[in-house]
Amino acid sequence: MKKTYVLIGNFGSGKTEISLNMAVESAKTKKTVLVDLDIINPYFRSTERRDMLAQHGIKLHSPVFAMTGVEVPSLPPDIYSVFIDDCETVIFDVGGDPAGAVALGQYKRNFDSLGHLEVLYVINAMRPFSSELALNLDMLEKIAFRSRLAITGLVNNTNLSNQSSANELLNGYDMVKSVSQAVNIPVKYTAGTPEVIEAFDAEARERKLEKEFIGEYMPIARYMHRDWERFTESGI
Repeated sequence: MKKTYVLIGNFGSGKTEISLNMAVESAKTKKTVLVDLDIINPYFRSTERRDMLAQHGIKLHSPVFAMTGVEVPSLPPDIYSVFIDDCETVIFDVGGDPAGAVALGQYKRNFDSLGHLEVLYVINAMRPFSSELALNLDMLEKIAFRSRLAITGLVNNTNLSNQSSANELLNGYDMVKSVSQAVNIPVKYTAGTPEVIEAFDAEARERKLEKEFIGEYMPIARYMHRDWERFTESGI
């Protein structure tokens, strides 16, 4: 059965990082497609890692003018093919605000025909727009309305990029727990680099944190992190 995942989150949530990691992991055993549906924000989009995705055998669908210097919100018609082709995993990386989520609305009928669909809202509680419960609840409501899709799961991806530690995920745990309880949406994943996940897990066990608000651990690599070493080797 084809499995489809839609990743939505506010600016700086890390939804693109999660999308890339999910695609790379899936491509180890399954035919995988990644759809860059971020037609609003031209920065930190998955299309920037086109070459890396190709190396893993991942097919990429991008906005028509992505990475050309011409930022026009236009989507290629072949995106519709992902709903009917023989790929086993499809991952949508969606614009990080309600305006970006509007792009999903035109595919409502196609999404309704799928057997397996997960719509994941990614939270980085260290970001201003996700640092308060009310802000997350407002964003969830607006995104669900604009995209015409129900959010099925939450992802705790609270981090400070390469300065991250278990403390950030612990702060995120409190936030995603509050969001989950407020809207009755389960926490599906807690994401972080392997060393941060390991440190967080030790703290979670010691503090007896509730597993239902942690979900599955998702160890990730930081493909989108921009540092001087990577820039000098391969550009942004």
